[in-house]
Parts: sequence; structure tokens; C-alpha cells
Amino acid sequence: MDIQLKIKQLTKRYKTGEGVSDISLDVRKGEMITLLGPSGCGKTTVLRSVGGFLEPDSGDILIEGKSVLKAPPEKRPTSMVFQGYNLWPHMTVYDNLAFGLKIRKTKKAEIDQAVSDVLQLVRLPGAERKYPGQLSGGQQQRIAVARSLLLKPAVLLLDEPFSALDAKLRHEMREELREIQANTGLTMVFVTHDQEEALSISDRIVVMNHGHIEQIASPQEIYDVPQTLFVAQFIGKMNFLKGVVADDRVRVGQLAFPNSKKLSGNVILAIRPEDVFVNGEEGEGLSGTIKQIMVLGHYAEVSVELQEYGTIRTFQPRDFVKDLHSGQIVNVSFAKALAYPETKIIQGGI
Repeated sequence: MDIQLKIKQLTKRYKTGEGVSDISLDVRKGEMITLLGPSGCGKTTVLRSVGGFLEPDSGDILIEGKSVLKAPPEKRPTSMVFQGYNLWPHMTVYDNLAFGLKIRKTKKAEIDQAVSDVLQLVRLPGAERKYPGQLSGGQQQRIAVARSLLLKPAVLLLDEPFSALDAKLRHEMREELREIQANTGLTMVFVTHDQEEALSISDRIVVMNHGHIEQIASPQEIYDVPQTLFVAQFIGKMNFLKGVVADDRVRVGQLAFPNSKKLSGNVILAIRPEDVFVNGEEGEGLSGTIKQIMVLGHYAEVSVELQEYGTIRTFQPRDFVKDLHSGQIVNVSFAKALAYPETKIIQGGI
């Protein structure tokens, strides 16, 4: 498949010490890739470097095989959608959308058709004569996306475009963006710190931490097989327990798991809440006491205080928890567990 965007050994460091070092990434034509990570990890630095708003210290950026490093933002085959809508309040939707095309000296009939088509695409047909102030936040962000689409960029860049919207609107906008991407075949690079957002819309996710890439993979692989302890604790809910390798098995209490990474000594086990079984007092596993049961719609979150390992969270079917109560002694076991070398940098787990 054609590589639409190639980032080669990109480095950009600020005086504060933050920034990115030696970032390399290939984005395929028609792919939606998401840069995901906590604030300050460097994802926006990468995006702005691609858009031409930052000048890298070293490295190269190629779009459709050509270096764009020396081109200013307006000369690059990119378009960016920002967190703020950046719409001109004194201009109608039509004029906001047509502005870039007028600069390109596009004929009026072509502009009219293009504006009409793109408004249809973002589900706002007939909004040409409205002003931004007459639109909701979600509608304004749709217009901002439409304006970028009209420029027909080789790569569309999106910098946390839905962060100002409420949860329901964010969810709707994600679905619509994915639909637009499927309909247009546009190559998109999306920046977010919201893991649910990344998992729901991406073809691949680039997990970043402290200016470097931790893992690049599909959402399913990122969730099921996080390569590092950081990815394991950043993506989704996860339980962490201290374990040890003995007889080439990863062990925690009387439970044992394959040692696929050939680790040795002390390790940290990562277990998804949905992979935790809650058994009766007589069952096998780690003994503990139920602390809390929270019904969350079609499933329940059950917290169990393990005797030697602290609190572990489990997701259980709603019907299953009818027979459970706080203070009940149970045993827990795990469908599967991931193991990592022991380290102290994990946040909120151990």
C-alpha cells in the first residue's frame, strides 16, 4: 500500500526539555492513525511539525514521497482541524467554507457545488446562510471539519478536535468522522489523550510517552497485547499484581501462567477486569473479601480486597452479582495475565 506520510527520525526539543526524539512513522494512504498519550508526551509536537507550524531540529517529513520541511503551512498538502473551531463569526457558513477556495481562484459555480456537497457530507445541508453563532458547538466543529475537507488535503490533521464537546456529542462526532473518512478515503492523523476515542476510530494507534513511541498497532492489539507496562496501564482498566517467575512459569500465589517473554525474577502481572473470575470460597485462586459492588448498566464492577495483593477490580455479568454481597469471602482466578519486568514507574497500580 502507498505510504502517504513518512516521518523520518523527527526530533524537536524545547528549552523546557519536553518535545520528541527520533520519531519515525509511516502512514498509509487512506489510513486513520491516532497519536495517543498523556499531556506533554509530544503528540501535538509531531502533528504541528507535519502541518508546518513547528520547525523540527532534525529529521524529515515526506508527503506523497516529497519532503515538505521547507514549505510553509499554506504550501503543504495538509489541512488542520484545531480544538477551537476558528470560524470567522462575522462571516456566514458559506463564506467561511468558500474562503480557501476563493484564494485558490476557484470558479464560483464550482465553489457553490463544493460547499453544497461538503455540507451534505457533514450532515448540515442548507446551512450556508447561517452564522457560526447560530450553530451549536458540534455543528461548528462539523463546519471546521468541512472547511478542511474542501481543501482536499493529502493528509488531514486533527488536533483533539472534539475535546470541547460534551460526551454524547463527542461520541456522535467520532462516528461521523469515521464515516467521512470511509466515504472520502482521506488519510487522517488524529491527536487525542482520550483512549476510548482512539480505540473507537483508529486503524492504528501510536501510543506516545515522554517524547518517544511506546507501541504502534491496531486498537485490538494495543488492548489485548500491550508491549510495555506503560501501554498496559494507559489503555483501558487494568489490575496489577506482583508475581515471580519460578520453574519457567509466571506465578502469583497458587496461580501459574506461561512465561512467553522468558522473564526471570520478580515481575508485574497485568490482568484486565473482564479476565477475572470470582469463585466461591471453596474455589481455587487468590482469597479475598468483596469490598464493593457497583452495577453499571448491563455489567457490574466488583472490587475484591485480596489478602496479600491489595484491591482488584472485576467486571461481572449483572445477573451474576445478585448472589454476591459486601464482606463475602471469595477466591479469584484469571483467564489470562500479561507479565512485565518489575519496575517502579507504574502509575496508580502498585
